[in-house]
Amino acid sequence: MSDLAPLPTAFHARARDRLRARAEAAGLDGLLLLRASNLAYATGLFLSANERPMGVWLPVDGDPILLLPGLERENAEGTTIIDARFYDEFPGEVPPVLWMLDQIGPCAMAIDALDAALLDAARDRLTRLDLVDHAMLARAIKEPEEIALTVEAAHFADLFLYRLHAAAGDIIAQGGTEADLMADAMAHARGALFAKHKTVFAGTPMGITASVHSGPRAALPHGAVLERTPQAGETLIAGIGASLGGYHAESGVTLIVGEISGEQRRIMRAMQDCNNAAIAACAAGVSCREANEAAMDALRNAGLGDTIRHRIGHGMGLEGHEAPWLAPGDTTPIVPGMIYSSEPGVYRPGIDGYRTIDTMIVTETPTGNGVTVPSRFQSETPIDARVIAN
Repeated sequence: MSDLAPLPTAFHARARDRLRARAEAAGLDGLLLLRASNLAYATGLFLSANERPMGVWLPVDGDPILLLPGLERENAEGTTIIDARFYDEFPGEVPPVLWMLDQIGPCAMAIDALDAALLDAARDRLTRLDLVDHAMLARAIKEPEEIALTVEAAHFADLFLYRLHAAAGDIIAQGGTEADLMADAMAHARGALFAKHKTVFAGTPMGITASVHSGPRAALPHGAVLERTPQAGETLIAGIGASLGGYHAESGVTLIVGEISGEQRRIMRAMQDCNNAAIAACAAGVSCREANEAAMDALRNAGLGDTIRHRIGHGMGLEGHEAPWLAPGDTTPIVPGMIYSSEPGVYRPGIDGYRTIDTMIVTETPTGNGVTVPSRFQSETPIDARVIAN
């Protein structure tokens, strides 16, 4: 059994205090959070996101207010927020978000997300409206409890890869397809996740998502999983996401069916250099944009610049992909408490594709920033061992 547990109410109370402080510093009366991930951060409520808006009002002064559709009435009892108000149904005679603003009253607020069709009516109801996602900015730096859940989630993403590596040869030899490979490894990893955590984490998001694709189709960064049997000499990409208590981690690797050729080994070593450069840049505390460039330079220096199809990585937390982004255009400084993926990718249309994924946690050390990598498959499986016997 594990001593891990869903984040306690005290964590969400501290999160609300941090958000109130952000609102006050911005000269606002409060924040209205409508995004499901922000609602979970501030309240601990993991509700199904659909067409019915859900929100929480966090005033600088005063108590928070839950603003939910009536069908969530019972779920609202799972928080320590006493003031909960409910609208009947969507779309309603008054759009639910405008109903929320009427409940709050005229003031200066920031809203994390707003339908453009409601912008003018929202402005008419408020003294000031900022469209700033303060909660996402706060969520970028994780607390120890959040990091612990990410580390544990990474273990189960790795577990998928270890199973795939061990079993793929036998499955392919029997004519097994990409779908068969994924189903086998998924059953193994998901079974282990639920056996260990199902009881304690009931009611919070928990699970595993995966993709396995091979051969020329591995050149598609988002290739679909098909009833296709990988062939000798081909690359096989596996990308895995795992979540526990709502917090996400990722691991991924490129395996070779049969022996690794000299060209495949060269590319895989260049990708390892790219991954190492991303880790070093995050540890150096540069900006997100600079970390992306440092990692991409490793691929360019290996003559693989024309095979790049995407950024080096993205933030992770309550969403599998969230800000900050290790990508062009994001100038956010990298600081301890941030969690990112590192995803070197080499894509050669009509030939093959390669991608690896590590979860990176930026830490504070006595001499400056550091990075820990809870994804263990790559470090424990050298390139020459990343083969599937055929």
